[in-house]
Amino acid sequence: MKKIILTTESGADISEELATKYNIQVVPMHVIMDGQDYLDGSLPVQEIYDYYDRTKKIPTTTSTNAHEYTAFFAQIRKDYPDCTIIHIGYTSKASSSFQNAIIASEDFENLFLIDALNVTGGLAAIVLYAADLLDKDPMIKPEALIEKIELIVPKTRLAFVPGRLDFLRAGGRVSNVAYIGGALLKIKPRIELVDGKLVSTKKYRGKINIVAEKLVQDFFNDYNIDRKQLYFQYSIGLDETIKERMNEIAKEAGFESVIWVQAGAMISTHAGPGGFGIAGLEI
Repeated sequence: MKKIILTTESGADISEELATKYNIQVVPMHVIMDGQDYLDGSLPVQEIYDYYDRTKKIPTTTSTNAHEYTAFFAQIRKDYPDCTIIHIGYTSKASSSFQNAIIASEDFENLFLIDALNVTGGLAAIVLYAADLLDKDPMIKPEALIEKIELIVPKTRLAFVPGRLDFLRAGGRVSNVAYIGGALLKIKPRIELVDGKLVSTKKYRGKINIVAEKLVQDFFNDYNIDRKQLYFQYSIGLDETIKERMNEIAKEAGFESVIWVQAGAMISTHAGPGGFGIAGLEI
C-alpha cells in the first residue's frame, strides 16, 4: 500500500506539534507588510499588531501561488516516492490558493485536491479528522479516505468574533459608520463560513468574555456537534480567564477533548488581537 501524505495551507493554523505528530505537510501563504513579502508562520503575529498601531494600516495577505505549489508537491514526492498526496485546501471562496493548487496538480499523478470550504479552526478540524482516520487505519485506501473527508466538509462548522472592529475597518470590511456605532455599543459581529464564504450572521453586545459565552452557547444550540472533539480559536491577546471558562463550558457540555488553535497571520490580520472562535464537526 502506498503511503498517504496529507497537506494543507498555513491558513489552517495547525500547530507545529500536531503537524509533526501526524506528518501533515503545510505550505505557507503570504503576508505583505512595509513592501516586504513574508511567509505566513515566519512572521510573529505580534508584529502585525505593532504595524497596525504604528500605521493604522493592516498588512496584505496573499495566497500560495502555483509555482510554490509545484515545488511543494515535488518535494513531497521526492521525500516520499510513489506516495499519494491528499491536499485539503483553504476555502476557494475566500482565496485563490485552491485554484493555484489545481493548476499545479496538473503536473502530478496520485494527487487529490479537496476544497475544505473553511478556514483556520474549521479547516484544521477537517485536516485533523483525516489525520486521525489515517493514524487509526494506515492501510486505508486513498479513495476511501477521500470519500470520508468529502462527507465531513459540509458538516464542519466555524464561528468567531473579531477582537477589534478597527482591524475590520482598516481592511475595508466595515464602514466608518458601522465601526463608530459598533464601537459605541460594544457590538461584535459573529462571522461564520456559509458555503465557503465568510459571512456576518449575528451581532453580540458586551465585553469579549460575555460575547464568548454567548457565541459558544449559540453554537451548541444551532449545531449538533460531535462530542469527541471541539476546537477553540483565539488570536493573541485573549485573556487566559476566558480560555479557562471556555474549557469549563466544553467539559460541562460533554466534550471529550478540546484543541486550542492560535490564529496565524491570515486571520489575525483581519480579526485583530483578542479574537475568539469555535469549530466542530456535526454528527
